[in-house]
Amino acid sequence: MKKSVRILYFGTPEMSAKLLEKLIVEGYNIVGVVSQIDKPSGRKMKLEPTPTKIVANKYNIPLYQFEKIKENIDKIKEINPELILTFAYGQIMPIEILETPKYGSLNFHGSILPSYRGAAPIQYAILNGDKETGVSLMEMVQKMDAGRVFGIEKIGINDDNYTELSNKMVDAAYKVFIDNIDDYLSGKNKGVAQDESKVTFTKKILEEDEKLDFNEDAVKIHNKIRALSESPCAYFINNEIKYKIRKSILLKDVVDVPGKVISYDKKNFVIACNNGAIGVEKIQKQGKKMMNYADFYNGNREEFKVNDIIK
Repeated sequence: MKKSVRILYFGTPEMSAKLLEKLIVEGYNIVGVVSQIDKPSGRKMKLEPTPTKIVANKYNIPLYQFEKIKENIDKIKEINPELILTFAYGQIMPIEILETPKYGSLNFHGSILPSYRGAAPIQYAILNGDKETGVSLMEMVQKMDAGRVFGIEKIGINDDNYTELSNKMVDAAYKVFIDNIDDYLSGKNKGVAQDESKVTFTKKILEEDEKLDFNEDAVKIHNKIRALSESPCAYFINNEIKYKIRKSILLKDVVDVPGKVISYDKKNFVIACNNGAIGVEKIQKQGKKMMNYADFYNGNREEFKVNDIIK
């Protein structure tokens, strides 16, 4: 039964594309893919296809890209899906679409609900130093991330960055779907209502949230670098030049004035923070490409001085 159900898949980024391909290979009946529109990318601002578009085209699955999904309700109804699956689509879904399929609409949410409802659950789990997160297979309703939960697959967090944890999310999403879809379609799995008293929210991460403040705790700074890597990356500004940090190491035992450059040589670039320091391992100077620190230092030996204060 589960393999014949007409599924319309909504998703856009790389992790959503990976799950989509897993479902296609497993033999699920994906009758269409809905993605955000293609957007310019890179220094040349070339129009790039979304990752889910690439997968849809690879398997000759009809692709739909709507600038505003709320203006295309009739088109969704024409596709006649029996089940909608959503994983990181990027637009709010009108209730008229959610109620269209025979079997309803399900979303893969990257947290253990009711914790971390909202736009950035994966990033906030890392920002807050959590040791565990997960994927919740949930009912889509008009209220954001508030529907019944039909299954949860938990994931341990080590020193993962956002990209690494997103890859774990793909496998967890696939497993929670495989484990629960039969009972959901048959009506045996009725879902569990979320405990509203335990709800927490996340907000969209803006560019100003990406800036590092070395007066903050070293653990918090290290977590921010992880949460924003590999893209868009946390950054600091020195002498009006922007530097992105993609990877750091946490040095809890190094204590000095926050923002002070403790070392800058061919081996180490260490910046003091509150209650520790960070060692920079991957860095990108404004207008240049991302580099391992050793390569960056070889071409920028006079960029920083020991005892400089980065504010």
